[in-house]
Amino acid sequence: MTGPHHKEQIRSSFDRAAGYDSAATVQRLAARELATRLARCLDGRKPVRILEIGCGTGLLTEQLVHYWPDAQIVATDFAPQMLERARCHGSPSTVFKLMDAANPTVDGPFDVVCGNLVMQWVAQPEQVMERLGALLAPGGVLAVSALLDGTFAEWKTACTREGVQPSTPRYPDNAHIQSWAPWLYSGLWEHKSCVQAFASGLDFVRHLKVTGASVPQSGSRPMGAAALRRVAHRLDQSGAAVTWELAYGCFRKPPVAGVFVTGTDTGVGKTLVSACLVKRWQAAYWKPLQSGLADEAGDTSTVASLAGGPVCFPPAGAFQASLSPLAAAEAEGAHIDPAHLALPAVESGKVLVVEGAGGLMVPATDDLMMLDMAALWGLPVVLVARSGLGTLNHTLLSLQAMRSRGVAVAGVVLNGPHNPANSRTIAQLGRVRILAEVGHLAQITPDVVTAQAAAFPAWEEVCSGP
Repeated sequence: MTGPHHKEQIRSSFDRAAGYDSAATVQRLAARELATRLARCLDGRKPVRILEIGCGTGLLTEQLVHYWPDAQIVATDFAPQMLERARCHGSPSTVFKLMDAANPTVDGPFDVVCGNLVMQWVAQPEQVMERLGALLAPGGVLAVSALLDGTFAEWKTACTREGVQPSTPRYPDNAHIQSWAPWLYSGLWEHKSCVQAFASGLDFVRHLKVTGASVPQSGSRPMGAAALRRVAHRLDQSGAAVTWELAYGCFRKPPVAGVFVTGTDTGVGKTLVSACLVKRWQAAYWKPLQSGLADEAGDTSTVASLAGGPVCFPPAGAFQASLSPLAAAEAEGAHIDPAHLALPAVESGKVLVVEGAGGLMVPATDDLMMLDMAALWGLPVVLVARSGLGTLNHTLLSLQAMRSRGVAVAGVVLNGPHNPANSRTIAQLGRVRILAEVGHLAQITPDVVTAQAAAFPAWEEVCSGP
């Protein structure tokens, strides 16, 4: 953990790094990569306000100005001299501000909050990510990069072979960094390696000093001159190339307050759970794609009846056959236009419950599965699963599929006879909260839904985290 003294050492080291720009090769590459990923995540949207943390001398700032020249950019850093160097060759329209990324002193909302190779320097990065995410407007993006365990592995190996304890910082591993994400934001960290060749081992040491990265890890002392020369010579023998392990994370704040309800398979109880959520949160309801109207009234009218007449938005597509939305539409010679699958406008302060069709891998269009829709909408998911035999495989696979796409999971609802063993296993192995367990119901009426809804957590409790 970074204490006050170590933090001041880092600030001073960066302030003295006068040759940073000419030496920061990997930092420049990382800034370009992060900006590219951010642009991809925004998918054509043009941010109006951008906050950059840890701007250094402005490598990422330059990229932001290039991509979004009309945006208002607030570039911040906690090292005064670094910030001044960024100001000297920065865009006149960019506002530069002295600020510690761990304790933001700016007012949101921003459409983008970003920072290149900053997060490995802050204490309690999970809490910092939450604070930064709170500065975003709905649908805004938090884009950051960090160094991972394995960075400078060649140098550390050389130290070990010379019997010297390396004082380079300890970086998080890829598994640990996945927890550095604001709660209920969609997105994930992705890993990329970069190898940088140096003229010699001592050249690598000089590089760390010039770029301000030579501060030893908290609690350790700098290496003595003789030991430093021995380790540098050992690095020379292996080619004097050093690996940087980089992690890039892009996280999107939900565009509206709400959830996407999906299930492990068809008929698992999504509509009942949706009705309970709508009743508990006094939420609005939307079933984007409805099929099977030849056999039933449809989920929209069912939820409207069971939840006591909530605001219900009409489906974007409604079909007669009891098939997947894609197959049902094709049976009628109809076409589902993805443009009609945009989230409806919800009044301020209202929660939106969106119910999917079937399970995650049910096709909505020729190109989009329900999982794709969840990722596109950016809403956290409530996964409905059966409580009995066979649920572990279906539920854990569904959770894995969502997390591999960066889809946030608000929790799981188990439907059917109570099964404490399955509930406990899903919570532990799936690393997920069990929001509620709905037992066997002899009949489903508005009064029954009202009683069941009382056992679900309040919306504010869901938002506060597991």
